[in-house]
Amino acid sequence: MVYSPFMQNREIAWLRFNERVLDEAQMSEVPLLERLKFISIYDSNLDEFFMVRVGALCDLKLLEKFTKDSKTGMTPDQQIKKILEIVPAMYQKKDSIYLKLLSQLEFHHIRSLRFEQLSDSQLEFAEKYYHTQIEELIFPQVIDKRHPLPFLENNRLYIITELEKNEKSLLCLIPIQKHLPSFLMLTGHQVGFILMEELILGKVESIFKDYKVMSKTIISVTRNADLNADNENQDLFEDYKEFMKFIVKKRKRLSTVRLESQGKLPNHIKSFLLENLKLDNNHYFVSQSPLAMDFVFPLINAVPSAYKEELLYKPIHAFNPFLNSPSIINEVREKDQFLSYPYDDINGYIQLLKEIANDTDCLAIKITIYRLAKNSEIVKYLCKAAENGIEVTVLMELKARFDEESNIKYAGILAEAGCNIIYGFEEYKTHSKIFLAIFKDEKDNFNYITQIGTGNYNESTSKLYTDFSLITANYELGLDASDFFKNLSLGNLNGKYKHLLQAPTSMGQRFEELIDIEIAKGQNGYLFFKFNSLTDYHFINKLVEAAQAGVRVKLIIRGICCLLPCIEGKTDNIEIHSIVGRYLEHPRIYIFGNDESQTIYIASADLMTRNMKERVEIAAPIFDANIRARILDYMEKQFNDTVKGRQIQSTGDFSFIKMEMGSRALSSQDQFIQEAEEKYQLQLDAGLLEEEIHKGPSIEEVASRRGFLAKLVSWLRK
Repeated sequence: MVYSPFMQNREIAWLRFNERVLDEAQMSEVPLLERLKFISIYDSNLDEFFMVRVGALCDLKLLEKFTKDSKTGMTPDQQIKKILEIVPAMYQKKDSIYLKLLSQLEFHHIRSLRFEQLSDSQLEFAEKYYHTQIEELIFPQVIDKRHPLPFLENNRLYIITELEKNEKSLLCLIPIQKHLPSFLMLTGHQVGFILMEELILGKVESIFKDYKVMSKTIISVTRNADLNADNENQDLFEDYKEFMKFIVKKRKRLSTVRLESQGKLPNHIKSFLLENLKLDNNHYFVSQSPLAMDFVFPLINAVPSAYKEELLYKPIHAFNPFLNSPSIINEVREKDQFLSYPYDDINGYIQLLKEIANDTDCLAIKITIYRLAKNSEIVKYLCKAAENGIEVTVLMELKARFDEESNIKYAGILAEAGCNIIYGFEEYKTHSKIFLAIFKDEKDNFNYITQIGTGNYNESTSKLYTDFSLITANYELGLDASDFFKNLSLGNLNGKYKHLLQAPTSMGQRFEELIDIEIAKGQNGYLFFKFNSLTDYHFINKLVEAAQAGVRVKLIIRGICCLLPCIEGKTDNIEIHSIVGRYLEHPRIYIFGNDESQTIYIASADLMTRNMKERVEIAAPIFDANIRARILDYMEKQFNDTVKGRQIQSTGDFSFIKMEMGSRALSSQDQFIQEAEEKYQLQLDAGLLEEEIHKGPSIEEVASRRGFLAKLVSWLRK
């Protein structure tokens, strides 16, 4: 195979993306506690990267016939080596940003303290807490010839100590109990806190009071969590749900891929750990900042509101277009509805679900579920519908990575309420986001309400992720959706549909046909896509073919991008932007053409091989002219974002987007927040005006509001 000069390795591209996340932690326009969140997100991302991607590469390295990277020809061993060369500098960068951020937070009376930094009163408080809440939970484990290194759990914190007594030394391990809080808020007028591992580290001398403590270091190991190869064990289980429980349990005991320490380990202890964990020195990383950053979000919750006011983004008022609607069902039947999260409120969709669940004309509800929120309102109304006699069918994907246990739990709740539960396919993840309600009217005619989205049915992430949700009563889309669910229940992945596109069968083929149509137009061709990641070898070549034919290709890609743009004679016509900001960009939008034949799809799928060939995905066309215009406006604002937007260079690096002379800086997310706030305020004012009218205002009073009325009429016309 000839490897292309316009492609880069997936793992390297991902590391560049995650560094973009870390960069947000040092942007002056980002409030300080929000910057702390970005460090936590970066750290969590890196943990998952080692567990899943590095874990998978380690597995591939062991195969006799491993597959080389299709973009660069790198072997698994070469990819791991390159990753391990890049990551140490990222550790140093994170440490530098974190320590600088702590010093900035001190100006706002928020202080992270180590044990030796505690004041007398803080020390007394911390000692009391330790003796009453922690001491009984400390179970040191000696390591010697009779007691080998115990199993170290994935991403759990430990303190490894070297002790000496009577000129003899030994090692001892202290596991940090997982159910302990991640930090202790200290006494005093300032917001001082100490991380739990730092508190226990400070008590090591008293734990081993009969020994001399030679060294003490906080450590953590990361284990391979890639379990794709485990499908071969599935035939040992009669119940698919029981098989997934086995998978979750097994994940905790897989081989190690990384050793971390907070501060350097003594060389002999480092060598001992690496030998026992079967790792080489390149898999060992030293951090000067905390190894576990999951304390950040609970800490922010504990910070007094008066402090947080200027240190966090101001909460937005999401717009709910159905807030005062007497019947959302009727509104959907009148015209297609479109929600853009988080600027539009997911409660609009939940209100619709509640209304459907109590509608006596509704016969059936069908939905695919991938990830749900804790205390899910979606589940609540699906259960209510089943209790009301509506036939509810839920395709619950149990292979949603790291949400398996949650989905198993919710499957049980839904089944107990009387819902029919389908567990998806052995070889394919059901990643589609589609909901269908089937009604029968007084003339015994069937009609449908279909919802198709780019993101999960999750109230929590809808406030953090940007996503689209189309709600339509289009009859033919309803028939397609009905056929889709019938096919899923029969295990048929080769269903035929008039409008909907489905992976792994029709979506890739249709997208390719639409790209070919634009290629035939030459310089008049136009492709404008937005998604999370681009890794599929075939589609990368297809986009390059389009660019070489003169087609203008504009891409907005948040995460992994294996295509290198701006390479002379190859990818000149391809421009790729990326946005990392307050919200996680998540919609998948595919625009083919910019003339009268223009076609627009929203989808659950990225242009990744796994989405096109290994998952059940859905793409839906947008027919409504107003919604199409809204999507086009959204895309242009995103592409022209000069605050949070970056442009990918031919090297794969990110650069700021150049502003035209005289133009103003644009943050697309801030712009959408402003528009949502304006709609929310107008809705609020309209409600107040309606109350006033009911009270019978005078002509003078109404006239005094003329400016507001003109604004309201203008908005309603839009």
